Amino acid sequence: MKKTLFPLYLLLTFLTPSAMYADEGMWTLYNLPDAVYGQMRAEGFALPKSSLYEDSLALKNSVVSFCGYCTGAVVSPMGLVLTNHHCGFEAIRSHSTVEHDYMLNGFCADSLGAELPNEGTFVSFMRSQRDVTPLMGSLGVDTLDSYGRAMLVDSIQTLLTAEARAGDSTLYVIIDAFYEGNAYYATTYQRYEDVRLVFALPKSMGKFGGETDNWMWPRQTCDVSVFRIYVDPKTGGPAKYSPDNVPMRPKTWLPVSTEGYRDGSFAMAMGFPGSTKRYLSSFGIQEIRDCVNDPMQQVRGVKQAVMKRHMDASEEVRIKYDSKYAQSSNYWKNSIGMNKCIDSVGIVRMKQAYESRIKAWADTAKAAPEGLDLALLSRLYGKRREAMRAFTFFAETFTRRSNNELAVRASKYYNGMPVYGPADKPGRQYVQFADNRKNWDRELDIEAMAVLLRNYRGQTPEKYHPSFYKKIDDECGGDYEAYVRRVWDESVLMRPDAKIPVRMTRRMKKDWGIEMSLSLVETLSDIKLVLDELGDSIARQERYLCLAKLRMEQDMPLYSDANLTMRMTYGQVGGYNLGGYDSGYYTTAQSMVDKIALADKVEDYFAEPEMCRLLSAEDFGVFTDSVSRTLNLCFLTNNDITGGNSGSPVIDAKGRLLGLAFDGNWDSLSADIFFDSTLARCISVDIRYILYMMSRWGNASRLVKEMGVGEGR
Repeated sequence: MKKTLFPLYLLLTFLTPSAMYADEGMWTLYNLPDAVYGQMRAEGFALPKSSLYEDSLALKNSVVSFCGYCTGAVVSPMGLVLTNHHCGFEAIRSHSTVEHDYMLNGFCADSLGAELPNEGTFVSFMRSQRDVTPLMGSLGVDTLDSYGRAMLVDSIQTLLTAEARAGDSTLYVIIDAFYEGNAYYATTYQRYEDVRLVFALPKSMGKFGGETDNWMWPRQTCDVSVFRIYVDPKTGGPAKYSPDNVPMRPKTWLPVSTEGYRDGSFAMAMGFPGSTKRYLSSFGIQEIRDCVNDPMQQVRGVKQAVMKRHMDASEEVRIKYDSKYAQSSNYWKNSIGMNKCIDSVGIVRMKQAYESRIKAWADTAKAAPEGLDLALLSRLYGKRREAMRAFTFFAETFTRRSNNELAVRASKYYNGMPVYGPADKPGRQYVQFADNRKNWDRELDIEAMAVLLRNYRGQTPEKYHPSFYKKIDDECGGDYEAYVRRVWDESVLMRPDAKIPVRMTRRMKKDWGIEMSLSLVETLSDIKLVLDELGDSIARQERYLCLAKLRMEQDMPLYSDANLTMRMTYGQVGGYNLGGYDSGYYTTAQSMVDKIALADKVEDYFAEPEMCRLLSAEDFGVFTDSVSRTLNLCFLTNNDITGGNSGSPVIDAKGRLLGLAFDGNWDSLSADIFFDSTLARCISVDIRYILYMMSRWGNASRLVKEMGVGEGR
């Protein structure tokens, strides 16, 4: 899923909001409603409620946030962590060269000493969580604008972190808004920064199916990478990388299951889902469709065509851009699929019908939030439509979302760069970009930037065109590539390790890159002026609307939208039926062999001959499924997941690991705003497939045994 998505009751089933479902809901654990746990028990969950959160050996203590954008599972007494291959993509890529291409050929450390450190890679454990809504309310959080709220949250986080560190210096606290800002929870985390790469399959397996199969079922991808947490040898706690650090000895870890599952088996996923918008108004959904998804897919389609051509022509370039391309194309396809679902399901219309019910309730209910005005909310969204659409085009073209080095530097120079030099001598202060030439390719970036500049101009109103477009016309004869090449060749922005003065000089004013940077700041300010002017009013009305829903449905257990905090979702293993098509609920080794045979027609189905041989085995030993009598590769559940859940452990009724969530199906792509319980499915890679490939391809018997699994054949 890479995006790189539920309760006992479905609040946002717009026409039948009180209907009961067991497969929707992203539940916080510390305050899990008894009714939800009761339903879990009714469906087969065999452990006490305390095993989820309260016990020292609770399941939540074996689940980590991986780098802040994915999830991982601790699976051994020596700190092994499983996450998705696409979550470890950048760590794998950073160690790859043309001579030793771990991305292409895979990697397996044959000893602890061979495990590879990764700068910037970390995992965080959630240690505890509590409701601080009364505290925030007493400090007037509801009376503040967005900036004031952010400042208040930051100050209280600082105080709570200091309080937590009085007992343990490795802890920190984050305060997040829940229910559209109607509640606030404080979460205590512990972060480990020495996380080393242990095992990665070749790209052909870790990304099997590529964009052809992304968001599709059936799947055969072995989407896994393996890391290990290292700690200070004296304290056993978090530490910066040191060759003297030792593997973590966690108090608990998830045991893996080789028993598998059947249709209807209980399945639970724990993880850190990123963002959902199920409380969002119909007006907000329309904005996502028209002003976020639509321009995103347009720009990325243009950009990715350039990237793909250069990557296909050079292995060195491919290694540099593999991760960037995968991330870009994942959300490109997601935006296309989400818009398709919005239209085909009629989500905007359904949400409007539900809002009519809320309005009717609010007109008579004493508990209705004062100030709720749906007509006003509609007008506010209408006023910012043009600016929001322009903002998406701007962000996709000129910020880090562009994956273009010139655009990134130009947008960052005037915006948040650390300043060096004496504070009392402004004329000697400077900013400096790292020499990161190993991460980008000049010719690809030049062509892509030229294409993006032309595209932006054609897609946005003239009032949002940066002033440097005049220079393209007057001094470059309308030649976008000539303009970009001159910036690359002459601007101080693109010089390795250049110390760029903060104070503007005459010479600086003549630098085309600096001029470009200033022009982008001015244009972004014009766009944000409109967005900021309306943003607080829109957020306030959305908060009132959510509060009205909460009060109208107050007798039901209600979950908050995802916000990168730990959640649990439960349901069952099982497929779906669409128009007479029975999806089935698992795939087998033979299904992948069949796809590999099509590799001459579909390049995403390429896999090395060795992989085909391994998957054609007559006997898969202890990894054989008792139902299919062969090796199962991937399976479906109706667990509710979204971006950030990638790598989430899927756990059986006894608390054992069945596999790792990695994707959703095409028909679930509107799930961030509307969960369709009949079609939305979570796609997971079977732990037995993972162990089989580690054992048979990687010869990593030490790792398989470390996870407590014998390798009988």
